Parts: sequence; structure tokens; C-alpha cells
Amino acid sequence: MHSIKRAVFLDRDGTIIKDNGYIGDIHKVKFYPFTFEALRKIQKFFKLFIITNQAGVAKGFVTPDEVLVVNNYIIQVLSDNGIHIESVYSCFHKKEDNCVCRKPKTFFVKKAATSYKININESFVIGDHPSDILLAKNAGMQGIYVLTGHGIKHRNEIDNAIVVKKNLQYAVEYILKSVQT
Repeated sequence: MHSIKRAVFLDRDGTIIKDNGYIGDIHKVKFYPFTFEALRKIQKFFKLFIITNQAGVAKGFVTPDEVLVVNNYIIQVLSDNGIHIESVYSCFHKKEDNCVCRKPKTFFVKKAATSYKININESFVIGDHPSDILLAKNAGMQGIYVLTGHGIKHRNEIDNAIVVKKNLQYAVEYILKSVQT
């Protein structure tokens, strides 16, 4: 087996956990009921990463440390349920900051590709924001738009050529069918 691997880059809020605004407290983290089973299935074929825009830091609603505590809690709960996340990448900037790391920019995807020898062209992005789909397009991956979180609200901003699924579970089933055919 060669060392280049495929990955799924997951959005955090609205994709694997419910979007409860700017989360700075682990008690506000609520996993969707389908998250664990879906991620256990997909990790057999793909490395898993989380890329999350956390503008609440720049806006003063949460601190970087609070975001780190929440991210570590999410990684621990996923681990307790048999799921391994390779890394979590968080952008703390507002859209207006025009930083290098905020989705849909590909900074974190490139970082993961280099660090983990990921084959980007065989990888996917799953998320509930247009920025997730643009990230996939900008990086040369397929994006899958989910209707959880902000998904329904921004549905009309998504091109009809984009794969849209009800939630993470259906997105994972779609990916698994596409790689096993």
C-alpha cells in the first residue's frame, strides 16, 4: 500500500455537532445522533480532519483557549466512540480580516496534505456553509453540502451541480458508494 492517503475534511458546527453559536463551553456541544456511526464507517477508507472557522474569537465572544478546550472535548468524545481525528484546524479570524487560513482558502488543506501525505484529488469536504463547498472547489476536491446547521438557510447559494445531502450520514453513504464502485 502506498503512503498517499485520502481524507475527508469536516466542518465542525452544523456538520458533526449542532450549531449552537459561538461555543466556548463543552456543555453546549451537542453531537448529532448519526455522527458517530457515520464517522466510524468513513474512517475505514479516509483520514478525518476538522476545519472550522471560529470568528467568535476575533469578535470577542470566545477566547482561543475556549475554542481549544471545545475542540479537545470533541476529539475526546469522538475517540471514546472509536473515531480518530488526525487534526483540528481552527481559523480565529473574521471574514473581513482577509487572513490566509479562513475557509474557503486552502491553507489548512495544504497543511494537512503536506503533513499527512494526503491525496487531495481523491478527498472530500463535508459542510453546511457555502465556504465549505468553495474550499473543496479551491483545493480540487469534491464538496458535499449538508442541510443541517446553516445548510437550509444558505441552500439557494449552492450551485445545482453540487452534491447536497440531508446530513453527515447521507454524505458519508454517498462517498462510500462513490469509492466502492
